Amino acid sequence: MKKMTTTSRQLLSSCKRIIVKVGTSTIMYANGAINLQRLEKLAFVLSDLNNQGKEIILVSSGAVGVGISRLQLTERPKTIPEQQAVASVGQTELMNLYSKFFYGYGQIIGQVLMTRDIIEFPTSRLNAINTFEQLLVKGIIPIVNENDTVAVDELDHLTKFGDNDRLSAIVAEITDADLLIMLSDIDGFYNKNPGDEPDAVLFHEIHAVTDELYTLAGGKGSRFGTGGMSSKLVAADHILKNTSRMVLANGEDPTIIFDIIAGKEIGTLFSAN
Repeated sequence: MKKMTTTSRQLLSSCKRIIVKVGTSTIMYANGAINLQRLEKLAFVLSDLNNQGKEIILVSSGAVGVGISRLQLTERPKTIPEQQAVASVGQTELMNLYSKFFYGYGQIIGQVLMTRDIIEFPTSRLNAINTFEQLLVKGIIPIVNENDTVAVDELDHLTKFGDNDRLSAIVAEITDADLLIMLSDIDGFYNKNPGDEPDAVLFHEIHAVTDELYTLAGGKGSRFGTGGMSSKLVAADHILKNTSRMVLANGEDPTIIFDIIAGKEIGTLFSAN
């Protein structure tokens, strides 16, 4: 555990291409209702960064969670077909909300739904890269999600990323992003669960993802999402291996993104140096 140096944090201000990933717990209340205030703030922050000349890509979870809310279900469906049907409803609802909020700030968005096979096949991978590049050149913010209506993780199928933490790291890789900001419901990576242990200590900087860190992570995600702390470490490891940077921080107030990019010591910074 090592405290982050000022110089390393200041490097974040020079990042031009930035991926912002929001988890289901960030855009929904604990009771399963959609957090409209947070979605609106997120649209404001990302639109303003785009106005500053940053190239922004949003990776957003929440299709299943929003679908559960829209269909007034009491719990996450158990079977894959049910989850896919709920995701279909939720994705439409989620993009409708994003469209309204971003439109209010004069920002055009585009939807990009991905499955793992897109990345595995060279031609599909190139097509995805070209799509991102064209959207960014035109000043459009791509909003990315896994295509849950067709991706499956059973039997021998290899079309599913597993969670949007990993997806965000892969998007950062294929777009040569400078920084991945991952917003969650925790302030960063701790040596133990801060919800249960008041003396938990935050890691300000992590240079490499080790087996020890995976042991510390443990546990699964929230009631409506799938990504736990382990999946965030997998994403961080992917980022580090591609010589990029990632910040894990609390998404309770999306304006924290401004402070992260300004170099303030917020959350946990994963950086190779």
